[in-house]
Amino acid sequence: QVQLAESGGGSVQPGGSLRLSCAASGYPVSLSLISMGWFRQAPGKEREGVAGIDTYGNTIYADSVAGRFTISKDNAKRTLYLQMNSLKPEDTAMYYCAAVWGARRSLVAHDYTYWGQGTQVTVSS
Repeated sequence: QVQLAESGGGSVQPGGSLRLSCAASGYPVSLSLISMGWFRQAPGKEREGVAGIDTYGNTIYADSVAGRFTISKDNAKRTLYLQMNSLKPEDTAMYYCAAVWGARRSLVAHDYTYWGQGTQVTVSS
């Protein structure tokens, strides 16, 4: 089993930055064996993939965030990150991290097995 806990959400003005974190726990969790991703869901909208990173460190981004968001992971800390720069009001959503065993670079929600509870990001002036 893999447990995921997100943190780092909050309110920020347009053009600002936030860094989300997702701590993975459970035995025998190792981020070198687990692919992870960030998803978001705004009220009234479907959950969408934002960024993904596989066990090799290869990344994938949604077109809407490419060049503004950066996904990364620290295997030793068993933590996934999402650095979000140049935030826009349309980035407002609940952000979730997700994980799946094995090498998979995906923005598709049903490709992932484990999910966190989410952290809220609000971009507003």
